[in-house]
Amino acid sequence: MRSIDLNSDLGESFGAWSMGDDAAILEVVSSANVACGFHAGDPLGILHTLETAAARGVAIGAHVAYPDLVGFGRRNMDIPAEQLRADVIYQIGALMGLARSAGTRVSYVKPHGALYNTIAHDRTQADAVIQAVLRIDPQLKLVCLANSPLLDWAGEAGLACVAEAFADRAYTAQGTLVSRSRPGAVLHDPELIAQRMLRLVREGVIEAEDGQVISLQAESICVHGDSPDAVNIARDLKTRLLEAGVTLRAFS
Repeated sequence: MRSIDLNSDLGESFGAWSMGDDAAILEVVSSANVACGFHAGDPLGILHTLETAAARGVAIGAHVAYPDLVGFGRRNMDIPAEQLRADVIYQIGALMGLARSAGTRVSYVKPHGALYNTIAHDRTQADAVIQAVLRIDPQLKLVCLANSPLLDWAGEAGLACVAEAFADRAYTAQGTLVSRSRPGAVLHDPELIAQRMLRLVREGVIEAEDGQVISLQAESICVHGDSPDAVNIARDLKTRLLEAGVTLRAFS
């Protein structure tokens, strides 16, 4: 049986506004996608998440996003490529500094929300993000939506990629994520989620929203940290995977 990485989006609280239970999730996952302040997160909260992750031996990724605190980074933005490249470099650099002070390091980059979905298929914005990562540290890995063109574009540019699947999201028959604006886009049943992900790991397939079974090869599985059921979903998923003989291991 193969190994798989389990990741979650963390460090997203902002001042008095609390988002998710980072400490509990960090007891479960092998990788943490930590907000960089553009869609969520403030310096002190981000630092606390990094310190906890370091104590748990969890790998760190820069969760870069559009400059969209109000929309939580989930609104599409038509940003000039030069500006987007600079924004991504800025975010990675900031997280690198905080991570170093926490005794850990950034080993990969995972775009967030609308940016993640856009660069999966938009070549212009994808190239801006790819070049940003290459310019700040070509050894960083880029987490990409499984089956998306971004995997090939990044690979052609010399950037190592990690294909990712989402435990708590529904898929279209084309292998893309169902829009959050549609009913059923976000899954909440821990048992259903665990069954889907175990099948994904074993067979490399997942059932789409219309019932079709599609091929989906992934090296990492994401559980969104902002979901009300995030901790239970992550714990149940980890238990089911381990019981099936799957090894949980950070890809980085």
